[in-house]
Amino acid sequence: MDTVDTLVIGAGVVGLAAARALALDGREVMLLEAADGIGTGTSSRNSEVIHAGIYYPAGSLKAKCCVEGKALLYRYCDERGIAHQRCGKLLVATADDEVAQIDGIIARAAANGVHDLVQLSAAEAKAMEPALSCVAAVHSPSTGIIDSHALMLALQGDLENAGGLVAFNTRVTALSYTCDGTVVRTHDGTELLARRVVNAAGNGAPSLAAKTAGLRAAHVPTQYFAKGNYFTLAGRSPFSRLIYPVPQHAGLGVHLTIDLGGQAKFGPDVEWVSSADDLVVDPRRGDAFYAEVRKYWPVLPDGALQAGYAGIRPKISGPNESAADFVIMGPGVHGIRGLVNLFGIESPGLTSCLAIGAHVAGLLR
Repeated sequence: MDTVDTLVIGAGVVGLAAARALALDGREVMLLEAADGIGTGTSSRNSEVIHAGIYYPAGSLKAKCCVEGKALLYRYCDERGIAHQRCGKLLVATADDEVAQIDGIIARAAANGVHDLVQLSAAEAKAMEPALSCVAAVHSPSTGIIDSHALMLALQGDLENAGGLVAFNTRVTALSYTCDGTVVRTHDGTELLARRVVNAAGNGAPSLAAKTAGLRAAHVPTQYFAKGNYFTLAGRSPFSRLIYPVPQHAGLGVHLTIDLGGQAKFGPDVEWVSSADDLVVDPRRGDAFYAEVRKYWPVLPDGALQAGYAGIRPKISGPNESAADFVIMGPGVHGIRGLVNLFGIESPGLTSCLAIGAHVAGLLR
């Protein structure tokens, strides 16, 4: 049986960041990916937003990793020439009964270490975005957008330059803990013995953990799939910043984001589904999008929204439950030496990737 010092499973943005951090720590790292390329799952089906760290409970891993990750990510993009834009975001209240939430949002952000939010009147917000309709707003200047694929290519390059390698079309089917390390079995029957294993399989992480011999069921969370549908705007965007309604329900509302080319898209919504493979956007869901978007952009033309794409959030909390925190479960919790499982790494996972990678490397140091 071949042996390797460190195996990372899953070449999404978080798996790549973890593999990179471990390789830069001097580890011999092999990254296993079931698909034929990097970032083909959730990492390529999101809003590509660099989040500020506003919404998450103080002291949570989401808050800590987002705020730390944001700073690391902007610095990394500047150093590597990765396309990004610190375009800013307006968080808008479109009804009088939503204004009361603004003070709480600003206070929560401050508790997370985000101190650059600015409360705006309706007139001040409209001066920044003339097409906007609201009764009050908050400006988040450190929110941005990024070319996520360019980011992942840079992470892969760092990993390989540090001596690591990526094996594509390699699906892991089972793990087994032994006194010598963890045996990792792939779909073709290959077995590798690793001293350290990182399960960064995204939506597949809980099911892979359930196939880990020696890992107690109590350390495997229940998996849920929250589909997020996006609709694209036909024509030029009237906004130069991201526009978010105040948070509601399971998500952050139907928000408007722009890409680096200026194309606008709306979403994601929240649709609970039974499979991570359910990625078809039902055009009929666009009917609800019009009503939500017109709360802050009343002149959205009929027929302007086109079905775009969908992504699946790797949820470990279900409908009507509070959103779970990131779970980065190492040997100190489950007792298996050299094993780290990453569960529920949904938004702000992209923003947090470098911070998560550093955290994982620390656990395995």
